[in-house]
Amino acid sequence: MAHDARIAVDVGGTFTDVVKLIPSTGEIRFEKVTTTPDAPTRGVLDAFGRAQADPADVAMFNHGTTLGLNALLTRTGARTAVVATAGFRDVYLLGRTDRRTNYDITYSKPPGLLQRKDTFEVRERCCFDGSVAVPFDDDDARRVAQVIAERGYQAVAVAFLHSYANPEHEMLMGRVLAELAPDVEVTLSHQLSREYREYERTSTAVLDAYIKPTVRGYLTELENRLDDDRFGGRFLMSRSGGGAMTAESAREQPVNLILSGPAGGVIGAAALSRLLNVPNLITIDMGGTSLDASLVIDGEPVMYQGTEFEGLPINTPSLYIHTIGAGGGSIAWLDEAGALQVGPQSAGAVPGPAAYGRGGEQPTFTDAAAVLGYLGADTPLGGDLTLDLQRAGAALSGVADRLGLTTTELARGVVRISTTKITGAVRAITVELGRDPKDFALLTFGGGGGLVALDVARELGIPTVIVPPGQGAFSALGMLMADVQHDVSRTSVVPLAGVGAPFFATSFAEMEAEAHELLGDDGFPPERRQMHRSVDARYQGQEHAVTVPFPVDATDPAAAIEKEFAVLHERLYGHTMGDPVELTTLRLRAVGAVDKPELPRYRPRDSGAPEPRGERTVHTSGDRPTTYQLYVREDLTSGDTVDGPAIIAEHTATTVIHAADRLRVGEFGELVISVGGARSDRHPRDDEENR
Repeated sequence: MAHDARIAVDVGGTFTDVVKLIPSTGEIRFEKVTTTPDAPTRGVLDAFGRAQADPADVAMFNHGTTLGLNALLTRTGARTAVVATAGFRDVYLLGRTDRRTNYDITYSKPPGLLQRKDTFEVRERCCFDGSVAVPFDDDDARRVAQVIAERGYQAVAVAFLHSYANPEHEMLMGRVLAELAPDVEVTLSHQLSREYREYERTSTAVLDAYIKPTVRGYLTELENRLDDDRFGGRFLMSRSGGGAMTAESAREQPVNLILSGPAGGVIGAAALSRLLNVPNLITIDMGGTSLDASLVIDGEPVMYQGTEFEGLPINTPSLYIHTIGAGGGSIAWLDEAGALQVGPQSAGAVPGPAAYGRGGEQPTFTDAAAVLGYLGADTPLGGDLTLDLQRAGAALSGVADRLGLTTTELARGVVRISTTKITGAVRAITVELGRDPKDFALLTFGGGGGLVALDVARELGIPTVIVPPGQGAFSALGMLMADVQHDVSRTSVVPLAGVGAPFFATSFAEMEAEAHELLGDDGFPPERRQMHRSVDARYQGQEHAVTVPFPVDATDPAAAIEKEFAVLHERLYGHTMGDPVELTTLRLRAVGAVDKPELPRYRPRDSGAPEPRGERTVHTSGDRPTTYQLYVREDLTSGDTVDGPAIIAEHTATTVIHAADRLRVGEFGELVISVGGARSDRHPRDDEENR
């Protein structure tokens, strides 16, 4: 194998996806292996083996993992302490008053990560402007550090009041802990967030500390195993904000990995959007455990300046992704009223759906799809997993009998409920936010997305569905397109009208100096670094801010910011006001540009048309089944067309198109499907070119 290979491994709840790309030859390979929750390192190395990738020949390895997220979900992270400013010990446990208990009587607060006995306070205090109100009390700090060491804590989060403005006291506390509690992992809040709002900053630090021993141990073990196999390339981790970070940075700031699972797919979707000249996409990523829906607008993913996990804030930039429990392994069950439900519980990787023949007995979405005929035993999943249709039917029969249905009728109900839930997830990120789904194309990927995408699009009036190359492992492919990034921010609450160009020049120069140092440590030369400035602004007296791109070339930046702020505020909230505008935060996204992979182009067929490999009997509705032609995606090439009803099976996933749907293969191997036959002879980018 060439020594320029690039590998991406995305660990999901059921399957681990791997993509191997050889830039010098254009070879691209998509594979799947079973996720190994009990030994995650083994699962990653299994993925290398399945892709026939020798670590010694790999120039770049991109990796996404749910290890930190799983530690939070299962509450199996580190025993964590919090050190706060004296008098503010309860900031983290009190949180905010805007709670769902105010209006949701079914809400149950998730178990906490720690208790009040795990919180400590040290005498010190800085003011909002960074001045020192109470000097750091070294004796008090040493007393607290000694207690933390004696009680056997594994991690500690230090979050002092106003450390975003003056981090000196947090750094002093870090040195005391390093001396007296050297075996304890330490997170200092200012290293993750230099923004105001002490609760959000504390929560971010606690989440980071809680998963740090788990993530650090895993990455260290994985790096050691790769070193044993003579890996000498660059090792990057996918991060929640959509970019990548070095493994070294990930060990120090694992909070950036918590929501990184679906990020690769969204980054890949944005890159594909630009490649195909289809600027607006709705994406659905249906894996084994969950479904993630997101948006790409004007070729860029939608970002949030902060997100949350089970109500706990994470004060770092993240992609806008809406997740629901509707994956291929989602379990069908009856609630207390005897009504059929699907998910959010999942059969996961072990034992998995009953059709996998690995000991699973509960009925799942995958079992229902197999019973309907969408999936079959004639084309193995992931290359070597042959479905057991008899086991799938047996798993459904128990619930079917209780409802007085046949297994086929129950299977239709399971798929219909899942489709309705997915449609609701798409509505949540479009209709409920004032966007019309008809203005988008639907990009579907993940192992199960192609089974339901056409039904979702039809329900919402979306005219076009696009299936990318290697849809089942597309999130891993997207990781190969992610640049390394660092997000630097500074709180500065000042009236916009009184801010001149020198203020911005000085502030951003300081932030860029920090960013250049970080990218330099990551190994990026100056010509590979990019700086993107923005500011958060709001009306005085308001709580929520709007992120505005900084007008780099404007002679009067404040005036240009105010003008763009009005446009964005109108777009987001439907109105503008005459109140004065104020800045709240300066932001800088520092990017280390990596070489992007180029997707190979498909040559048109010399003559003839694609031939089906067989047929499948599909029970879509009523008592009479429908015959669907079975095609293998690897047989299709650029310009080919397929009319529904048909099933397109491929190495990592399956796509189902129905009567009146028409599929056309694009030049990069993408499947462009016209829903209900609308504009069947056009590629979506044709519309853009003809406007």
